[in-house]
Amino acid sequence: MTGNHKDTTITRRRALAVTGGTVAAGGLAVAGYQSAFADTTTDTEATADATATSSECMTLMTSVTEGPYYLDGALVRKDITEGKSGVPLTLRLTVVDATDGCTPVKGAAVEIWHCDAWGYYSGYTTANPGGSAPAESEDGSTANDNTYLRGYQIANANGVVKFETIFPGWYTPRTCHIHVKVHTGGEKEDGTYEGGKVNYTGQFFFDDAIAEEIFTLEPYSQHSGSYTTLDNDMVYDGGGASSGLLTLEAVHKKDPSKGYKGFLTLGIDPDAESTGAGSGSGGGDGGTPPGDAPTGTPPSDAPTDSATTSS
Repeated sequence: MTGNHKDTTITRRRALAVTGGTVAAGGLAVAGYQSAFADTTTDTEATADATATSSECMTLMTSVTEGPYYLDGALVRKDITEGKSGVPLTLRLTVVDATDGCTPVKGAAVEIWHCDAWGYYSGYTTANPGGSAPAESEDGSTANDNTYLRGYQIANANGVVKFETIFPGWYTPRTCHIHVKVHTGGEKEDGTYEGGKVNYTGQFFFDDAIAEEIFTLEPYSQHSGSYTTLDNDMVYDGGGASSGLLTLEAVHKKDPSKGYKGFLTLGIDPDAESTGAGSGSGGGDGGTPPGDAPTGTPPSDAPTDSATTSS
């Protein structure tokens, strides 16, 4: 996930960061684990080693492409599902300043977007996800075709945001993933986030064994074809949490359909800027998508530059 960025404002120090020591499969950092639960007192998982300090903060990864399915104007909201069916997924993300001892970045806006259980993105519902899948219109939900599975959350005093969504599906030729941008300097306006700048653009990834088990369940199982594993993905570079691999915890260990909780700490440089538009990371020269990438007509107000990048 090294990217093709040459801009020194992007590569000099700003990156995704966590504290040094890691716990549990997937490499969730101790301090990231603690702060991820800082907005609640009911979760028993917040028992990580209290000796971790901010001095253990380390830089982990650079920004990557925003992909071809980004849309401006996502809504500020915790629940982004809009009735889309799928295995529940709760994301707890912590934004810290990697250049200042991993101190929380209060007010940072975390924006995520991802495909539905059959591989379709809102705004691009006619794009072919590859393999064989029902048309997006057959899912029976009341979701808005231009807004589902997209949203912002504003970080609290501990740098924490929480999203309620579903486990993403997949599309050719990508592995299961979620896109993310971290913004600072703007403000909530008319239900969305305006102004400021993008400090980080990246992607989150999922353990193959968990993803493949979920894809045997409804409605995911209605999408058949060749799923791309992490090792074969054009963006994921094998670095574990340092490359965006989420730590996942099952809500019910014996029943994956009950859902998962996902955790990661996002370390940013508030002085850096990285939109991810027009950039690539292993997906071809200059971020050009391969020939078997999903195809479809974007909405008329979609950014034209991002519509030509690899996802």
